[in-house]
Amino acid sequence: MRQAVLGLVASFLLVACSAVARSSLPVEAITIDTAKGRHAFQVEVAADRESQARGLMYRRAMAADAGMLFELHQDVFISFWMKNTVLPLDMVFIRADGTVSSIEPNAVPFSTDPIPSTEPVRAVLEINGGRAHDLGIKPGDRVHAAIFHNLGPAGVAAAR
Repeated sequence: MRQAVLGLVASFLLVACSAVARSSLPVEAITIDTAKGRHAFQVEVAADRESQARGLMYRRAMAADAGMLFELHQDVFISFWMKNTVLPLDMVFIRADGTVSSIEPNAVPFSTDPIPSTEPVRAVLEINGGRAHDLGIKPGDRVHAAIFHNLGPAGVAAAR
């Protein structure tokens, strides 16, 4: 009986820890139009200071079509770093009109070197390192997301 109770407690703790490890941020479908075509991502939206400060720190894996969109709420010069970030990331800096301003490819894990935007931006998209290159994402490409008000009917990304 005691082993059964201990097993039940251990199972509960594993489930609880697993739930805590998962993000509770809202998830949104976005697309990016490139010369190679349209690419879809499911991104967590970090819209408050706490979620933005944590970002993708401590994550050990991320799906190829996943990422995190940092909603800055206004156009700002911003700088990121990779402290406590295990995964190499591409940082896609995005203007208020949804166009890509610049890309920092393969940001080095754990680095505290600043990674600044080159101009005021409204959002930053973090995706797996190397994905921007593989998908052909370049400055001037268009990101379709709710924060850029460029979604069509029923939340479908509008054509370029």
